[in-house]
Amino acid sequence: MALIITDECINCDVCEPECPNDAIYQGDEIYEIEPLRCTECIGHFEVSQCVEVCPVECIIVDPERTESRELLLGRYHMLMAHNVTANG
Repeated sequence: MALIITDECINCDVCEPECPNDAIYQGDEIYEIEPLRCTECIGHFEVSQCVEVCPVECIIVDPERTESRELLLGRYHMLMAHNVTANG
């Protein structure tokens, strides 16, 4: 279940630096989440950090992207392997 940022986003800039996967970026009008980089913080934290810090609660589960915990954990491992390869 990748997360999305709704149009209620106020562009407060607090979510982007909290994302351990660099999945959050400034879009044309509001912040957006790259679904192929979002693991809902699985592998990093117990809860999604962007959801925790959002002052307007505009980060929700994308109803069009049903993803299991196993898939998100697999994505986490893939991203971490890529980071090791890219940095080492």
